[in-house]
Amino acid sequence: MDQIKIGKFIAECRKKNGLTQMQLAEKLNITDRAVSKWETGRAMPDSAIMLELCGILKITVNDLLSGEVVTVDNYDKNLEKNLIEMVKAKEEADRKMLRLEIVMGVMSVVVLLGCCLAAAYLPMKDWIRVCIIVAGFAVSLVGFISAMKIEQIAGYYECGKCHHKYVPSSKAIWTSMHMGRTRYMKCPKCHQRSWQKKVISKD
Repeated sequence: MDQIKIGKFIAECRKKNGLTQMQLAEKLNITDRAVSKWETGRAMPDSAIMLELCGILKITVNDLLSGEVVTVDNYDKNLEKNLIEMVKAKEEADRKMLRLEIVMGVMSVVVLLGCCLAAAYLPMKDWIRVCIIVAGFAVSLVGFISAMKIEQIAGYYECGKCHHKYVPSSKAIWTSMHMGRTRYMKCPKCHQRSWQKKVISKD
């Protein structure tokens, strides 16, 4: 998708509807800085507000993702192209998130070990020692929880029985046995338990 073209189209539609960046931002409950980023091609509207944005600008999502008003003749072609590009963008974002998950996991372990080693070997008062250990556990816990959330929402898990691909619940992620990114879970479609691998694409 051409973000520059889409940004210019958003600005054009906003002006056509007699709205300032601030007024559009207020209608969407976001900052005018976010609108500015869209219009300069530095960012794309979040999918959660895309329908509302299109309603305000009186355009379709297909128009928005094409960066122009799509004619009836080109509608299906542009829709298919936009859907493919959105899938590719999600897959790339999921890959980045899964790489971030690894970094967060490693950093959490490093912080915890660093705090424990410092508390064990450096001369200090006992209360400072306890504070360092507690702080290490707290920081590591936040890191692990964030990493597990990424594990849940980035990509999909593929059932080993029926090959259905889905996003599991937080409970399933926290309570399932696992080896790396392969987890033993119950499939919501065939209702059988199996070792399920993490995959990026749903196709």
